[in-house]
Amino acid sequence: MRPERVLNGLSVDVEEWFQVGAFERVIDKRDWDGMASRVEANTGAVLDLFAAADVRATFFTLGWIAARHPRLIHRIVDAGHEVASHGWDHQRVFTMDAATFRADLARAKGALEDAGGQAITGYRAPSFSIDARTPWAHEELAAAGYVYSSSVAPVRHDHYGWREAPRYAFRPVAGSALIELPVTVASLAGRHIATGGGFFRLLPAALTDFAVRQVNAERQAAVFYFHPWEVDPGQPRVGHAPLRSRVRHYSRLGAMAGKLSGLIARHDWGRVDAVVARAAAALPA
Repeated sequence: MRPERVLNGLSVDVEEWFQVGAFERVIDKRDWDGMASRVEANTGAVLDLFAAADVRATFFTLGWIAARHPRLIHRIVDAGHEVASHGWDHQRVFTMDAATFRADLARAKGALEDAGGQAITGYRAPSFSIDARTPWAHEELAAAGYVYSSSVAPVRHDHYGWREAPRYAFRPVAGSALIELPVTVASLAGRHIATGGGFFRLLPAALTDFAVRQVNAERQAAVFYFHPWEVDPGQPRVGHAPLRSRVRHYSRLGAMAGKLSGLIARHDWGRVDAVVARAAAALPA
């Protein structure tokens, strides 16, 4: 008998093109409301792509977006997807203290629940910024009633990463049911190589396929992520951003939708909360 295929987590980090970490030092948050919004059109394109593939996903969304685009949140929910929190305005967790993080969680959760009419039980830190510098972050999530977090990237990277973290789902707080579900990395020659977002866009899709097959062979779920702005080759250019940031942000935007369609077709995908439910049943209480 063939083993049951593993359900993998498909996720979208919903933010505007100008809210990314690559531009955080060149675009002031006070200027955001005056910039051209493209998040509704871009997320709509992603929703259409998912509908064509008949797949459901989790949309980790900024509270800032939900407060300004409540109809978008309704559309996500109505299509059968999960809405989860991505924090309020993309501030990295390791730049906050516990009290500031607590307030950020509450503000984002309120906006998302008001817009979508559903309880928010999942969280993803902006730029995967829960790491060894934030030993209090998971405790705050557990205290706030979150069921899961998908905020850890077990890699080394110049912007983020927690290389020593577990590669698969784990319970980060003793005595709590909270689950941390790290994003998937490929393991090659003892190194962890990131696979989602810009890595998927810039590198051959075969690397992500390899990572998914690798973790599925261990009966573990892969967790893949990308952003709506990554399917938008017509977005404005920020010419004064550093060259490395511009290369990372703008390269191969036109190829992303096709690569996504292929990846979705080659593996089994679903909402992250469904993946978490299966992980919870397998993990020790």
